[in-house]
Amino acid sequence: MKHLFTLICLLIVINTFAQQPPKGPIVAKALVARRDTTTESDTSKENKEPRYFYLSVNTNVFVNTKGGFAKRFAPAIEFGRTYGIFDIGLATGYTNTLSGDTSHYLEFRPTINVFSKGRFAEALCLGAGYVIGAKQGLMTEICNSINFNISETVAVAVTQGYVFYDGTNNNRSTQYMGFAVTYNFLKSHSVNKQRKKKAIVSDN
Repeated sequence: MKHLFTLICLLIVINTFAQQPPKGPIVAKALVARRDTTTESDTSKENKEPRYFYLSVNTNVFVNTKGGFAKRFAPAIEFGRTYGIFDIGLATGYTNTLSGDTSHYLEFRPTINVFSKGRFAEALCLGAGYVIGAKQGLMTEICNSINFNISETVAVAVTQGYVFYDGTNNNRSTQYMGFAVTYNFLKSHSVNKQRKKKAIVSDN
């Protein structure tokens, strides 16, 4: 009778442990799920508006300016932050690449994405800045771009715009066409990156 009681207790213990699922895989799955849904510190409170930094390299060429390539080529770099469909950036560059010419400028460039579908998007930019040491120092800009998202972090764009230079005694305007490459600083396995990937492939 004693051995039978011991056997029954042993069976009860074995049956109890058999009904409990192994903890190892659950813990592993929980860690993976937590890693894949990392919430970035720069995401909005509601976690619906992506916020991240970006860096763009712009290669603009003025199309209605007399002179060679050095007078037409206007490279620039822009660093900024994205707030959903709205970008706020600070750009620095040159109005030309002639040696000895006063052409270096700083510009504040807010941009809004007015349309997006899949990997494509269209944006409108309104900028204001100052050409350091120039007689026509005040500059304003209006431009639009067609963007293509190669991946969640890299995008390319074709841009077209007008720049207006104002001085005390005179002013002028010029038009440009350009090409830009943008890198988005998105963390791996972040909600922002997953959301951007979903937006890119959702309409394909």
